[in-house]
Amino acid sequence: MERLNYGIIGCGMMGQEHLRNIALLSNAGVAAIFEPDPAMRSAAAAMVPGARIVNTIEELLAVEAVNCLLIASPNYFHLEQLEKIAAIRPLPVLVEKPLFTAPEDAPRLEALRAAYPAPIWVAMEYRYMPPVARMIEEAEAATGGVRMLTIREHRFPFLEKVGDWNRFNRNTGGTLVEKCCHFFDLMRHILKSDPVRIMASGGQSVNHVSESYNGERSDIWDNAYVIVDFASGARAMLELCMFAEGARYQEEISAVGPRGKIECHVPGPGRFWPDHLGEPPVAQVIVSPRDPKGPRMIEIPVDPSLLAAGDHNGSTFYQHQRFQRAALGNQPIEVSLEDGWWAVAMGLAAQQSALTGEAVDLSTQTYAMAS
Repeated sequence: MERLNYGIIGCGMMGQEHLRNIALLSNAGVAAIFEPDPAMRSAAAAMVPGARIVNTIEELLAVEAVNCLLIASPNYFHLEQLEKIAAIRPLPVLVEKPLFTAPEDAPRLEALRAAYPAPIWVAMEYRYMPPVARMIEEAEAATGGVRMLTIREHRFPFLEKVGDWNRFNRNTGGTLVEKCCHFFDLMRHILKSDPVRIMASGGQSVNHVSESYNGERSDIWDNAYVIVDFASGARAMLELCMFAEGARYQEEISAVGPRGKIECHVPGPGRFWPDHLGEPPVAQVIVSPRDPKGPRMIEIPVDPSLLAAGDHNGSTFYQHQRFQRAALGNQPIEVSLEDGWWAVAMGLAAQQSALTGEAVDLSTQTYAMAS
């Protein structure tokens, strides 16, 4: 197998999780890193001492050994950086979500999608969490066709990021874009249908309400309910609470159909689990048929080395394995620009619905996916 030599753009908290997981891959390594923050650059250099540390994206793309890219910069840089790469040296890219943060960015992404000659994989790690992947694999047989899908995330507040960029809607796209595009992607992926209408209620109730940065108060939301109607007739709901870190499980997903129900329970990052409670919980998948009745619970343990490498239940590693195969031409892209586009469009529509109190028809939105 040809070796992947990554050029890394952005080595903050998520970028460093990617570095740890790339180190676990076979035939892969990091050739060059671009990270403008001095502290993060120093941390990344210590993690990958053989990588070349560069000062610009142009300099990174000039490193001959680099044959694929990872973008893990703040949200509002993603599209601009993809456009720069397209103009200079279009290599296979794994780009963190969200792809864009504002409705007016959508035409630029459409132009990129039409012209980019190499694979672009959008990093939707939640698809690859082992319990979520197991649930998706068994959902059709367990439910007889999913008609109702519920995703609940009860978690910790937004963590501190370089320059506090994630404290403001203008930088993130809003919580329902920044945080929840993962879940909107899961909805489309599980239901195999596109959304047609979104209703939401959300706001900032507890977290960061007294925080101010350079005289500007944080406005990032910390809770929401979102209901989505799909073209297939199925419906889905998201419940987000970011002041519920005391919960045993961080994500709880359930899918129900005429034959029964399947659900999964995913613990949060092990580093946040209190020592006095012993070992962190193990992820579960539960299948509950209607006839004969009787739930069946399956534990889904994850390799401890993968849990130690990041905060996403091992999914970052499995995502990189698949990206590696796609970058080398051995499998198709699994999370496309179209998937990433829809996830943002759904988040923007949910933000709009929550602000206006009205349901949003996605067919009327300029940022909805072009056919």
